[in-house]
Amino acid sequence: MMQWFQLGNEPRDVAPRRLRWLAILLLAVSPALLAEVAPGVGIAAIEVKDPVGGNAMPGFVFYPSTRASEGITRIGPYEVDAAFDAPAQDEPRPLVVISHGHGGSNLGHHDMAAYLARHGFIVATIEHPKDNFHDTSGDGTAEVMFGRPAQVSATIDALLAHPRWKPMIDAERIGVAGFSAGGYTSLLVVGATPRFDRFIGYCERHPDDAEICGTVKRLGAEGTRAAVDALQNSVTRWGEPSDPRVKSAFAMAPQSIPFDAAGMAAIKQPVFLYYGEQDHVLLPDENALRIAPLLRTLAGIEKVPKADHWVFLAPCSSELARNAGEICRDPEGVDRAEVHGRVNADALAFFRKTLGGG
Repeated sequence: MMQWFQLGNEPRDVAPRRLRWLAILLLAVSPALLAEVAPGVGIAAIEVKDPVGGNAMPGFVFYPSTRASEGITRIGPYEVDAAFDAPAQDEPRPLVVISHGHGGSNLGHHDMAAYLARHGFIVATIEHPKDNFHDTSGDGTAEVMFGRPAQVSATIDALLAHPRWKPMIDAERIGVAGFSAGGYTSLLVVGATPRFDRFIGYCERHPDDAEICGTVKRLGAEGTRAAVDALQNSVTRWGEPSDPRVKSAFAMAPQSIPFDAAGMAAIKQPVFLYYGEQDHVLLPDENALRIAPLLRTLAGIEKVPKADHWVFLAPCSSELARNAGEICRDPEGVDRAEVHGRVNADALAFFRKTLGGG
């Protein structure tokens, strides 16, 4: 599923970490904000012009509503805790843009989006062209590898220029969250610099990783070097990948193979990392765990015990579970709904701390 270059034991101190994040939350917000939970969550469809291909990227905006929730809204196979046409709470609020993983969807993290919106955030999701559930034709290309961060920035541009959304967003308080390839995207947006020749060393260490290293074997040594150089020369093809408006990043199981110490040192904004202990798609030792000590701005790192890669996708509806079984199944002993309660709460605490409220 993830090709080369592509973007897709419980710690003893878990209890202290929970207390630490509770303390951060208490220090970061006033008692009034801490108690604030919107009566409901609104959702609206959006389209953003893709700066790479020029076509429209479909997405959604989640926002706190003054109207109490009226139940679940079905959107395709997703059961979303938000309502269309719900009246909005109109004061300016922080914005978080969520970037999905390789082959993903703009509703793959709808539960996090709704949770953050219910607690005072504006949340935007988009569908990355040629790297989504119905079209992965751009896998491993510059259009995806550097188009993704450009598409996040284009989403911010579009919302800040839109007469409906501009008054609802505080342009000084913007964050990004992402999963897998979206985690890679999030790291680029806050300043990480990739080195794609690192994939060569990775594939020498893990020659049986067909999902990431299949292309390496097909190209051979000479072809691989040419492909690496071509991709590296495309870093700024659509402008700088980093966006100085984005103040923090929450990265879940991020694709981190192309980042070295120098590439991580370029990040100036706080980053929070999450990973699954038994992730077989993006091995923790080669990804989240490897980059954590390289991040001078690391705000925290959490492990989901026993979990595989897909645990960070929203808990599946019965329809989605029937039609996309692999991404809906978790190892024995992993309760995805319980995991998301923890992940979403940590995301809220992190963004309240780094964006100043919600």
